[in-house]
Amino acid sequence: MKSWKFWVGILISAVFLYFALQGLKLGDFWSAIKSANYWWIFPGIAVYFVAVWVRAWRWHYLLKPIKSVRTKVMFPITCIGYMGNNIYPARAGEVLRAVVLKRKEGVPISASLATVIVERIFDGVVMLGFVFVNLPELARVAAFDSGFVGNIQELALIGTGVFLGALLVFLLAAMFPRVSERVCAWIINHVFPEKIREKSIAITFKFLEGLASLRSPLNILMVFVTSIIIWLLETVKYWFVMHAFPFTVSFFALMLLNGIANLATTIPSAPGYIGTWEAVTKAVLVAYGVEGATALGYAVVLHVALWLPITLLGAYFMTREGVKWNDSMRQEADQAPAAPEA
Repeated sequence: MKSWKFWVGILISAVFLYFALQGLKLGDFWSAIKSANYWWIFPGIAVYFVAVWVRAWRWHYLLKPIKSVRTKVMFPITCIGYMGNNIYPARAGEVLRAVVLKRKEGVPISASLATVIVERIFDGVVMLGFVFVNLPELARVAAFDSGFVGNIQELALIGTGVFLGALLVFLLAAMFPRVSERVCAWIINHVFPEKIREKSIAITFKFLEGLASLRSPLNILMVFVTSIIIWLLETVKYWFVMHAFPFTVSFFALMLLNGIANLATTIPSAPGYIGTWEAVTKAVLVAYGVEGATALGYAVVLHVALWLPITLLGAYFMTREGVKWNDSMRQEADQAPAAPEA
């Protein structure tokens, strides 16, 4: 809480919450919340946990060239990472799960974080794919003057360039490891202060080892297909929660919402993406003719359903493993590369 970044995130979330509530009567919002049929939440949560299990399998697959760790071991660590992202700022959960994996399985933090960044790149590509697959739906949203969504098509094109560019760099680094090591070593030796060069080179080489899974086209295909399955399962949760409210949009519209809302969570905000999630989700649904109070009610309930169960499960696993976010873990985290924001 002493970091200026934390307070900037709080301020951004407050601004987005203001826009989410703008023009609404709180009575209508509470009425939408109270009248929702919450039984639909439970199958949505079950599907979401299946998606988290698939995420754990994908991570196990990416780590296999470094060390084969069973998916049932990866699942609790993945949940701990979700919990960390939900309650700590700056996506600290990504570093947290890398530190926990190192303590349990001895996998270097830099190599583990490389696989995490690969996950995020594939996630970004799939989310943008959800946007482009639904271009007819997108046209409706882009034409809607929400104040947030703006020209989603233009932003999606920029995002696609960024993610595909990053993916290309990672693929080249994986395909030509020796060249990548020489290039990185040259940059570090010519840019970094002498006292940290040796350590920086060691961390960078471990990071490059974490890209080993990208050397096989079959591995790339498996990770890509798995990423699609993960995000389709999450969209199924959106679909279940939608049935708790008196509105209906197509599954393709929910795919578009999933892509846009999750891309919006890359905007710096308070822990748990409070505000950014609600404002963007409401704006997209209003574009489809959903009444504002109902749209915001859905956004809040869906956010809680996405946030609370996995956070509680992650906290349980963290307690079971005897892991504490103490000074020694902070020190390990501080020595690791920065957590990915995408």
